Amino acid sequence: MPREFTRNDRVSDALQRELAELIRDEVRDPRLKMVNITAVEVNRDLANAKVFVTFVGTDSEEESRQAADVLNGASGFLRSLLAKRMQMRTTPRLHFIYDPSSKRGQDLSALIDAAVNTDNTKRLDSGVAPDSSSDTSEEA
Repeated sequence: MPREFTRNDRVSDALQRELAELIRDEVRDPRLKMVNITAVEVNRDLANAKVFVTFVGTDSEEESRQAADVLNGASGFLRSLLAKRMQMRTTPRLHFIYDPSSKRGQDLSALIDAAVNTDNTKRLDSGVAPDSSSDTSEEA
């Protein structure tokens, strides 16, 4: 029976869980607010890991990139704590990368909401109910 997940997948998941706890409990830097680890990619030889992060409460992308640089500065400290916690022969080097996908998703969602509100406002101004075009099956 083949395995569903490769060793890289299992190591990535374990690293993601452990790093989330370590950053929350051990890193005491005022420049870091709430950190979300969106994904961890480990290369085949388990020597390097890309850790994709987002930051809750940051206003600009530049501020988020600076926070990722703070984490990169603490990567040696985090790696040593990981080595103590995880039973691995070698602990991967950590490279933190800011992941703008959640911010982009929020921006796109806001644009869609604005477009729907504008459309509903125009329908109300013209005298058509906003929901009349979506529910035509009840008339039959």
